[in-house]
Amino acid sequence: RPMTIFDGLTLWALLPFIVVGFAAQLIDSALGMAFGVIGTALLLVLGLPPVSASAAVHVAESFTGGVSGLAHAMQRNVDWRLFRRLVVPGIVGGLIGVWILTNIDNSIARPVVLAYLGAVGIYLLWRGARRPQTYRSIKFVGPLGLIGGIADGSGGGGWGPIVSANLLAQGAEPRTVIGTVNASEFFVTVTIAAGFIGTMGWQSFSTAAIGLLIGGVIAAPIGAYLVRRLRADWLVGAAGVLLLLASAYGFLMLMFAPVPAFRGF
Repeated sequence: RPMTIFDGLTLWALLPFIVVGFAAQLIDSALGMAFGVIGTALLLVLGLPPVSASAAVHVAESFTGGVSGLAHAMQRNVDWRLFRRLVVPGIVGGLIGVWILTNIDNSIARPVVLAYLGAVGIYLLWRGARRPQTYRSIKFVGPLGLIGGIADGSGGGGWGPIVSANLLAQGAEPRTVIGTVNASEFFVTVTIAAGFIGTMGWQSFSTAAIGLLIGGVIAAPIGAYLVRRLRADWLVGAAGVLLLLASAYGFLMLMFAPVPAFRGF
């Protein structure tokens, strides 16, 4: 019979990716960001090429994002008006991002995005330490969704850090930002995953993707439950710390040679 993607799969082979998927999705569901950033970063450390890592993350996130979005909706963490304003520009941006990653060298854009995320992280840390304040209406949404989709499709992660961080910086309520960004991310990620499958074939559905999927599906409802019960200033501060860590890690990856890819991948 012809070989399939499930041939040779063992729990031992899946376990590292299940752990990565669980940790990444738990943080993503609780803070509205990190699955793509953490998942892609750790897969690169394990030796996957950037395109393969990004494809695996987005294929897995198509499933974990659906579970996370549904869990946030059940916890009433989703602002459906904000959702409608984000999702269509995000889908368009995601398709543009896939084309950029598979056709253009994005080495120039990465340092700019990393510096931006670090700056927003510092701002959120400063803001999270302040007294609770009145939340403001959000104006910069459609273009933000487009930019977040492009960053996500071209970099393996970016929707959460860019969109969640910017909405929080504009003054949106943290719980609904996290829930809405998670819910809209599902549709953006499905589009990006379909783009990768269309350009790379089903090889993008690898052992890494299956492991990430299993771990992420387990963690998604836990994160959605936590975000409804954590204090808003803690959520903002934790998002700031996560952005600073992601920015610092990204610059370290740019400074040092990447880990050689294992032949098995």
